[in-house]
Amino acid sequence: MMARRRTNAGRLRHGFTERYGAWALVAGASEGLGAAYAHALAERGMNLVLVARRKALLDKLAEELRGTFGVEVRWCDGDLASLSFLETVEAACSSLDVGLIVYNATHAPVGEFASADVENLMRVVDVNVRAPVALLRTFLPQMRGRGRGAVVLMTSLAGDQGSPRIAAYAASKAFTRVLAEGLWHELENRGVDVVACCAGAVRTPGYAMTAGEDAPGTLDPEEVVERALRALGHGPVVIPGFVNRAAAVFVSRLLPRRAAIAIMARSTSGLAPTREVKR
Repeated sequence: MMARRRTNAGRLRHGFTERYGAWALVAGASEGLGAAYAHALAERGMNLVLVARRKALLDKLAEELRGTFGVEVRWCDGDLASLSFLETVEAACSSLDVGLIVYNATHAPVGEFASADVENLMRVVDVNVRAPVALLRTFLPQMRGRGRGAVVLMTSLAGDQGSPRIAAYAASKAFTRVLAEGLWHELENRGVDVVACCAGAVRTPGYAMTAGEDAPGTLDPEEVVERALRALGHGPVVIPGFVNRAAAVFVSRLLPRRAAIAIMARSTSGLAPTREVKR
């Protein structure tokens, strides 16, 4: 049994680095889904560039990954809403063969749109829309030129219809999904795999802060990450979890639009107001 595990681990590591290259960038990496992606990619033998705001958490995660998996880990702490920080990330990666990008960072203010702080709403655009567009425009030409690479964009079931009390966040996730679908078609014959991971509720620290208890179909971060990484090359969209896939079909295909929005309104009514949800 132990020999089989070592063999499987070796195949896992060799397959990803051979397919995508030596380095992966994970944006929104400090905890939750981002940290789970970092662990999964390090287990596959990829060196990592971790990007998030919280320096202490990045430093701790980097040390853990180096010690456990023997990979090289660098990190950039800063605000992805800032254009100057995006330039810093680009400069930090300029000498690296970045072959895989995970964009997990998100800003999700909870509350009625008309009562929200304007700066908080614009931050949704900066973090959830502008930053991934800027990063992908920087790195995709290199991937396309090498004929290999991968992109995972985290989106949400909330983006399948209007979602009251998280309206701006949901709209940004609809953008992310459509962006991934377009890129998937543009790049599928250029050696670059693209997938949108359309997640439901995930047991992350941010979700616990806002929701308090598990919703139907709630998954652990590791389950979501493994499903997303296995979906690379089979895109454009993956929905982890049977309950979530069934709900997506029911809400988006079988229900009238008004009914779908009403269901989302009920599911978001219990969310605690907060400045943001960190995955």
